[in-house]
Amino acid sequence: MACSIAGVLEAIGDRWAVLILRDLSLGLSKYEDLRRSTGVTNATLSDRLKHLEENELVERRRYQLNPERYEYVQTAKGRDIILVIQALAQVGDKWAVSGNAGPPLKFVDRKTGHIVKLAMVDKETGQRVRAQDLLPQEGPGADELVRWRLTYFQK
Repeated sequence: MACSIAGVLEAIGDRWAVLILRDLSLGLSKYEDLRRSTGVTNATLSDRLKHLEENELVERRRYQLNPERYEYVQTAKGRDIILVIQALAQVGDKWAVSGNAGPPLKFVDRKTGHIVKLAMVDKETGQRVRAQDLLPQEGPGADELVRWRLTYFQK
């Protein structure tokens, strides 16, 4: 399928994988820490880590010989997923999915300490673009299915 969104979702896998990537981006790297943080079963965690490794989002590194133990770290490709994680957190905060106490996690600029948020910006000017001003158009990799989908977009 000629779809960047489908490709990223395929590489990630499912919600458990997103939570694993979230934790890796926060610095967790050991199997037991990932299991504890996510609450996922051992079988599911092992399966998702293998899937993420096969899709080059994480790398397994041995940190102990006897007994042999491994940690997991994000690759450059895996670090790109922070954009997805931040977007999900931003929407979840807007929807107050964690209740009225406020966001459980903030993303701040290390230099200023100011909270950051994702926004759509014009690639040329850097100016912010509102969601209602977005116009999807076919790109150079578009196929017939993409063109068909775009016929349904209300301009």
